[in-house]
Amino acid sequence: MKILVTGAAGFIGAHCVLRLVRDGHQVIGLDNFNGYYDPQLKHDRVDWVRGQVGDFPFATIDLADASALEALFSSERPQVVVHLAAQAGVRYSLENPRAYLDSNLDGFLNILECCRRHPVEHLVYASSSSVYGANQRTPYSVQDGVNHPLSLYAATKKANELMAHSYSHLFGIACTGLRFFTVYGPWGRPDMSPIQFAKAISEDSPLKLFNYGEHQRDFTYIDDIIESIARLIERAPRANPEWNREQPDPASSMAPWRLFNIGGQHPVALKTYLALLEKHLGQKAVVELLPLQPGDVLNTCAEASDLAQATGFQPRIELDEGLRRFIAWFRDYYPTAYRPRAARG
Repeated sequence: MKILVTGAAGFIGAHCVLRLVRDGHQVIGLDNFNGYYDPQLKHDRVDWVRGQVGDFPFATIDLADASALEALFSSERPQVVVHLAAQAGVRYSLENPRAYLDSNLDGFLNILECCRRHPVEHLVYASSSSVYGANQRTPYSVQDGVNHPLSLYAATKKANELMAHSYSHLFGIACTGLRFFTVYGPWGRPDMSPIQFAKAISEDSPLKLFNYGEHQRDFTYIDDIIESIARLIERAPRANPEWNREQPDPASSMAPWRLFNIGGQHPVALKTYLALLEKHLGQKAVVELLPLQPGDVLNTCAEASDLAQATGFQPRIELDEGLRRFIAWFRDYYPTAYRPRAARG
């Protein structure tokens, strides 16, 4: 198929392009290379993908540029859109909320409008486990309500699910929303804890551990995320014939619209996660224990039986193995950051 991947220079996006090209699809990448974090990492990801599979079409477009996006859809006519571009980060949404409206709301509306005017077979888009917000019951289920987000970032992801449903209902666009749970692995984002922690440990810098390290996260290795996306792309949702308006299923609809949790289903305490990083780096961390940050969720854990039922797959890579692979990449990509104590004298 011809597939447009937005956010193709991002962490998940680059891995997704690599997999889809290897699977034989014709892939068009799109990214705006914004400065939320070092754009060089984004360019390096694209170079890494091209080094594996050769060149592929790439458009440097901002999602807020409706006319440029329209021109791309008009010329390329993708059959499938994998929409991974977004303004990421929970804490940054407290500092720069406008960026989330521009990218996550205006940008997503532009994607939906293009999918309406240039009909696609399937729109797969990234949501987030952060939509569960103030929910305390775990594991998080797609059957649970998500009406109490704790950050603007989470609110925009919830809004994306609602926007997709309205377009699915009105225009018959098959839409699948993916609630990702704490994705990690090689080529990850530098604002996320694996790179932040690994750098701090390697440099003997104080490492900030919020909520005193007591909260838990359902870490999901990047390969498991990509396997889930690849399988779901070929399973465009249909209207649920058993959907009941009096007892509505939150994860499906009378429209061709579905939601899935994409998570490892094995939550790990931050202290345990840190200990594994220390083990693979061969160094101990200098830890600064701090209270829970505004906007952070206490614990996350995915209930992903719907994913297994729909695709025959569920995330399987254990955290210990995933962090081993991540640290191998980290040592290669950040050779000046990783300097064992013995090398520093």
